[in-house]
Amino acid sequence: MLEARAHHQLKALLQREGAHGWPHHLSMGRLVARSLRRQDHTLLRLAPGSEENWWISLLVPLALAEERLALVLSESARQRLQQVELPRLAAADACLALPWFEGPTAPREARVWVLSHRQLVEAWQAGLLDNRQLVIPEAEKLDNQLRQALAVVIQPGHWDQLRRAQPRAEAGVLALHERLSRQLLAQPRNPQKQVAIAPEDEAPLRHLLQVLGPLPQPWPAWLAAAGQGWTSWAQVDPNQLQWELHRQPLEPENALPGILEARGCILLGLGLAPEQGGAQQLGLEPNVVVDLGDPPLADPLPLFAPLRQPLPNSPHYGEHLLDQCRRLVLGQKQLSVVLLDDQALRLQLTSGLAAEFGSRVSHQSTAPDSNGVICASWGWWIEHQARLPLPGQLVAALLPLASLEDPLTAARVGALRQEGRDWFRERLLPDALIQIQLASAGVRRNGGRLAVLDGRLRGRSWGQNVFRCLEPWVALSRLLPH
Repeated sequence: MLEARAHHQLKALLQREGAHGWPHHLSMGRLVARSLRRQDHTLLRLAPGSEENWWISLLVPLALAEERLALVLSESARQRLQQVELPRLAAADACLALPWFEGPTAPREARVWVLSHRQLVEAWQAGLLDNRQLVIPEAEKLDNQLRQALAVVIQPGHWDQLRRAQPRAEAGVLALHERLSRQLLAQPRNPQKQVAIAPEDEAPLRHLLQVLGPLPQPWPAWLAAAGQGWTSWAQVDPNQLQWELHRQPLEPENALPGILEARGCILLGLGLAPEQGGAQQLGLEPNVVVDLGDPPLADPLPLFAPLRQPLPNSPHYGEHLLDQCRRLVLGQKQLSVVLLDDQALRLQLTSGLAAEFGSRVSHQSTAPDSNGVICASWGWWIEHQARLPLPGQLVAALLPLASLEDPLTAARVGALRQEGRDWFRERLLPDALIQIQLASAGVRRNGGRLAVLDGRLRGRSWGQNVFRCLEPWVALSRLLPH
C-alpha cells in the first residue's frame, strides 16, 4: 500500500537527516499518499509560519506513486523544488528520484508534469490534462495566481497589430483608441495609476471586434473574457500618455468550471481559514480536511497596541506614525519591519525615519543592516521574508485591508453588494487576517514583538477578530528597549 511505503521511506529519510523540527511529517506523508491512492479531494492546512521543510513530506509520496500527476507551482516554489528538494530526495535514496517534466506540454506517459498556474489554465483549456491528479502547494496564493493566469492585457503595441491585421477597420480602431485615451487620461487616478473602465465604455470596441475577421492575440482572449464575472481597468502612464487595458475575472473558479471534475486534487496552504481553500477554490469539495498546526506556543506574542490611537483618515495620522515608529526603533538591536500598503504614506514615513536613523532605514530592501529598518508593503514582506533575517520587531502601521480605490477590489465588492452580502466580513477582513498571520509568524518565532499603530484595531468591532487571529498574545503597556 502506498501509505505504508511512503511512511517507511519518509521515516527512514528523517532519521538519517536527524530532522525532527516539524511534528507532522509522517502524518502529512500518509495523508498525501492516501489521497493519491484514492484520487479524492484533500485540503491540508498548515499553521502560518510553518517551516518549509514540510516539502519533503509532500514529495516522498509523489516519488513513490504510480499515478499521473500535475504539480502546480509558483516560480519561487519551482526554484526551491529544483535547487533544494529534488537533490535532497536523490541524495537520500535512488528510488526517491522524482522524474518530472516542465513546460506547456508533456508526454502523456510523463508521470509528474510541473506547471505554472498560467500553464495549468492553458493545458486545461487545450484538453491536455486528461485525468491527471492535481497537486497544488501554496494554496493561500491560488486565488491571486489563477486570476493573474487568466488575465488579459492589451498593450499599446497590440493596437498596432490589430490595425495591420484589419486594415479596412483602421479608422474605426483609431477612433475608438483615441476616445478611450482621452477618457482615461482625463480621469483622476489612484496612487497605482489605475482607472476603472465601465462595461459601457468598452462596449463599442467589443462590438467592433465581434464583426471583424481573424484577430491577432490577445484580442480573441479579450473578447472571450466577457460577462459580469470580469472587470476591466487601465494602467496609465501619464508621462508617456499611454495606457494598458487589463481584464481579470472576479472569481477565478467561475472562469474554470469543471477543472476538477473526474480528477483528484491535493491542496496544501498556509493560514487558510475554514471558509477558504475549500469549495470556493475551483469548486473543490474536499473529502478530507486536516489542520496540521504547530504545537501550542508556550510564549505569547508581545503586542503593543495603545488605546486611543488616531484613525488612518485623521489629518495627523502621518505624524502619529512617525512619532511612534521613532520610539519603537530607538534602542532596537535587531531588524525592524514597518508595514503599510499606502505607498505615498510609506515613502513619507521612510523619509522621516531615515532623517532620524540614517542609512539603517531602507525601503523594501533585501540587504538590511543587522539593526536595520525596512519599510515595506504587506505583500512585499510576505513574499521576501524567507530570504531575510527574522525580525525582532514588526510594526503594523496600517492593517492590510484592501483599498476600494483598487479597481479589482471595488468590482469584487460591488458584486457582493449586489447579492446583499457582507462584503467586508466575507472578503476584505478574512484576506487581511491571513496576511497578518503570515507576516507576523517570523517575529513570533524569533521572540520579538508586534506593534499595531492603526487606531481601527481598538476603535472598530472587527478589531476583536484581529486579536483572536494573533492568539496567544500578551499586551505591552509601555515600550522598553528590546
